[in-house]
Amino acid sequence: MLFRSRQKVARTSAAPGKTRLVNVFKVRRGSATPFYLVDLPGYGFARGGSTDFEAVTAAYFARGTAAALLLVDTRPPGLDSDRRAWQWIRRTSPAAAIVGTKCDKLPRGQRIRALRQLESALEDAVVPVSAVTGEGLDELWKTIDRLANSH
Repeated sequence: MLFRSRQKVARTSAAPGKTRLVNVFKVRRGSATPFYLVDLPGYGFARGGSTDFEAVTAAYFARGTAAALLLVDTRPPGLDSDRRAWQWIRRTSPAAAIVGTKCDKLPRGQRIRALRQLESALEDAVVPVSAVTGEGLDELWKTIDRLANSH
């Protein structure tokens, strides 16, 4: 829910593992230079296993991607699959950030603990975001702008 319009931009599902292909979206924000937002297949809980994720993402990143966002669910903080994916992205992409999704699903105290655990496990900052409430979207856009302009 990066875009505030009611226009359907990307397919979403409550069940993980639905993204099977690389989905590319050209993003224009005001007078800023347009950039491409690319939605890659998931990993971890994704149906089809990590082999599909590794093959598709390796092929995509081999093209010289400028920046990457790793989206992780904040509710099971510090999953091994999240750590491996973050380590891989940091080796592959020159600029990257972590986005903690579904932060609205946890009460405030649990959310703070989960974010601390996630940041500790991934050894990096996490931008907490909720597509439902819109919480963190402004900070996410600042992060995207920073990454898009980092090259």
